[in-house]
Amino acid sequence: MVRVRDTDRALVRCAFAMLARPPAGTPLLERTRARQAAGTLAVARVALGAVAFVAPTVPARPWVGSEEAARPGARLLARALGARDLALGLGALLAMRHEASLRGWVEAGGLADAGDTVATLVAFRSLPRRSRWAVLASTVGAAAGAAVLAPYVDRE
Repeated sequence: MVRVRDTDRALVRCAFAMLARPPAGTPLLERTRARQAAGTLAVARVALGAVAFVAPTVPARPWVGSEEAARPGARLLARALGARDLALGLGALLAMRHEASLRGWVEAGGLADAGDTVATLVAFRSLPRRSRWAVLASTVGAAAGAAVLAPYVDRE
């Protein structure tokens, strides 16, 4: 059985708290810069999703290890996650193209990344030692980036 340590719980609570409420006070970002940053994240999400769908072992290897990534079930799940990221990224890019509301797309991506963070933490000790911290940092970073950007992407 996997035990989640108190520090892991605190990290997860912090990530969800960041997604739940925007920072108080003066805006940290102007709308244009926030949308540019969200666009960059969306392009990265589309690229990762496309790679995961076409070559599922490539993004799965650092997360679960080479041997596990080669298994049919892992390839299936990597493709499914790739389709999710592709859809979230394209949705954000289309919203930007049509000058539509972007916040929901950014928040949805952040929630997906927060879910990836929780999944990574639950399995952390069984993940490959060389890459588990990088995988955790990327999922936390993506969730935190979405939490910071979301309140500003549609602000006038």
